[in-house]
Parts: sequence; structure tokens; C-alpha cells
Amino acid sequence: QVQLVESGGGLVQPGGSLTLSCATSRRAARNYTMGWFRQFPGKEREFVTAISWSGDNRDYDDSVRGRFTISREKNENTIYLQMNSLKLEDTAVYYCAAGVSYTRRRRETGYLYWGQGTPVTVSP
Repeated sequence: QVQLVESGGGLVQPGGSLTLSCATSRRAARNYTMGWFRQFPGKEREFVTAISWSGDNRDYDDSVRGRFTISREKNENTIYLQMNSLKLEDTAVYYCAAGVSYTRRRRETGYLYWGQGTPVTVSP
């Protein structure tokens, strides 16, 4: 069983920054593709970004590319999502997930384990 615990969400003004963290068990940090998804009220979860187990490959949805950065610190067993230039439309609950295949990184079904989510609210 892999446990994922997100933190770092909160309230921020448009144009501001937040860093989300996802603390994982050692196995997830070293062997799994890690992704961030987000869910808007009344909508399905959608892909935000993912990083391969090696850290060599990253992928971003077009809506966040250039503003968000995913990284992994294996020594800390932690995944980070640095979010800059936040917009009102980034308001959502953000979820960390662990999966076995980087090929399926953009699909919810590509992930085996999920965190509980952390809310991000962008508001003036």
C-alpha cells in the first residue's frame, strides 16, 4: 500500500504563488510515476502534470505549462508542485497520485494510489 499526503493548499491572490507537497512512502518516491490532478466543483478530475520515476520526463497540461513546475526529491520522498502566476481558474482541489506507467500519465486510470486532496483557492 502506498500512502500519499498532500499539503500546501490555501488561499492566494491572482498572480501569486503556492507550492504543494505530496509526501509519499519510500516505494512511491523511488519507483512510481507521480502525477498531479485537479478537480473543479461538479467536474471530473483532470490532469495537471506528471513526472517519471527517474525524474527525467515531465509533462504538463497546456493550461499550466510555463506556470507550474513538478519536481521530486527522492531523498525526502516528496513530490512538489510549484504554482506561479496563479489565475482564478486554477481554483480547485489538487490531488497527488502514484502510478506505474508514464505512458498512461494523463489518465486517472493510469494511477493506483491517490491522496486526499488539498484545496487551492485563487481569489482577489
